[in-house]
Amino acid sequence: MPREFTLPVQHCVPWPARQGAPLRFLVVWLALQPGLSRCAEPKLDHARWLSGFRDGIKHYRDKSDRTSYPRYRDDQTREIADNLRRYQRVNGGWPANFDPLRILSDDELRQLKADQSKEDTSLDNHATYPNTEYLGWAYTRLGDPGDRDAAIRGIEFLLKSQYANGGWPHSWPSRNDYRPRITLVDGVMVGVLKTLHLVADRRLPFEWVSSELSDRAREAVERGDRRLLALQWKRNGVLTGWASQYDEVTLQPARGRSYELPALISSESVGVIEYLMSFENPSPEVVAAIDAGVRWLQDSTIHGLRIERVKAETVRFENHTSHDDVVAIEDPAAPPLWARFYDLETNEPVLANRDGGRVTKLSEIARERRTGYSWYGGYARHLLENNYPAWQARRQERAAGKAGSDSKL
Repeated sequence: MPREFTLPVQHCVPWPARQGAPLRFLVVWLALQPGLSRCAEPKLDHARWLSGFRDGIKHYRDKSDRTSYPRYRDDQTREIADNLRRYQRVNGGWPANFDPLRILSDDELRQLKADQSKEDTSLDNHATYPNTEYLGWAYTRLGDPGDRDAAIRGIEFLLKSQYANGGWPHSWPSRNDYRPRITLVDGVMVGVLKTLHLVADRRLPFEWVSSELSDRAREAVERGDRRLLALQWKRNGVLTGWASQYDEVTLQPARGRSYELPALISSESVGVIEYLMSFENPSPEVVAAIDAGVRWLQDSTIHGLRIERVKAETVRFENHTSHDDVVAIEDPAAPPLWARFYDLETNEPVLANRDGGRVTKLSEIARERRTGYSWYGGYARHLLENNYPAWQARRQERAAGKAGSDSKL
C-alpha cells in the first residue's frame, strides 16, 4: 500500500517550539534574531484548525437548543486549548458534541474535572482527531508542553482504538449497541486516517513527534488503508461503494442507529474516494477502487427530484428544533441528487423511521427524522464534475511525462 499522501506545505517552526520550550523563552529567542524571516513563525490559520469542530458544535447546539452563549474569539488559542485539555478524558480521547470555544462556568469546570475518568470517548461527529490536531498546532504555536502531552495522548488513543483488522469503531472503549462497529459514517475512518498520516509524515501540526510514534502511526495507516479497500462492497462481483458501518468481527455491513439500516452510503463513499485520490502514487488496486466507486455514484444519481424546505409550525424535538418541514417534489429541471443510503442488493434508496421500519417515500418518515437527518443531497456532484476529472487529468499528465522521460533513455 502506498504511503504517499498529498498534504499542505509544511510551515516553518521556531527551533524552541520544536524543543518544547516555554513561551517566554520563545519570545526572547525570537527577539534576539533580528534577521529572522517571518517564515519562522507558523501561520496563524485559525479557521483551518477550528474547522474540525463544526460538526460537534452543531450537534451540541441542536441537543441543547442553545445558539447564543459566551464564546472565546477564534484567535484565543490558549483558552481554546485549555478547554480541550479539560474535556479530554484520562484514556486520551474526548466525548462527542461540545463547543471548545464556549466559556465555561466554575460549576462546569468542576464537573469536567470530576468527569475525566469517564469512558464516554468517541470518534463520532468528528470527535477526538480534530481535538488532537488543534492541540498539536497550539503546541507548535505556543510551545506549552501541556498541549504537546495532551496531543500525544490523543494520538495514543487513536492508535489503541484501532482494531487489529485495521478498522476504527464509532466509539471506544464502549461496547454498547452500534458503537463497536467499524464506522465510515460521519467520516470516522477517513478522518482518523488523515490525522495519522500527518503524524506518520511528521507534518504540521505534528513535526515534533518522535520517530517511534511516527513509525507506529505509519503502520496503523497502512493497516487502515488496506481495510478501507477491503470494505468496498461487491455486488455480483462488481465493486460499488462503501457501507456506513460494518460488523467488527464479520466485516459485513451492519445497522447503525435504529434508522440507519445496513446499506451503502453515498456521502461517505465520496469521502473515501477523495481520500484515495489524495495518494501521490496510487497502486492499481487504489485506482480500481476509485474508478469503481465513481461508476457506482454515477449509476446511483437521482434525476428529476428536488428536496425543498417549506414553512411549518416550530416543534422542539429531543435532539433538534424543527422550524420547517422537508418535502420531495418531482421536477425535471432539478439538479442531480443522491440518496444518503442505497440498498446493498437492489441499489434502491433506503429510508427508515426510528422504529427501524423501512419506507419508500420521504413523506413516510416522521417529521422528527425527516427534518433532523439528511436523506438526500448533492453529495457526489463536486466529485463527479470537478475532482474526479481533475484527478484523471493529473494522472494522464504524469503518465505522458513518464513516457516522455522513458523515450529519452
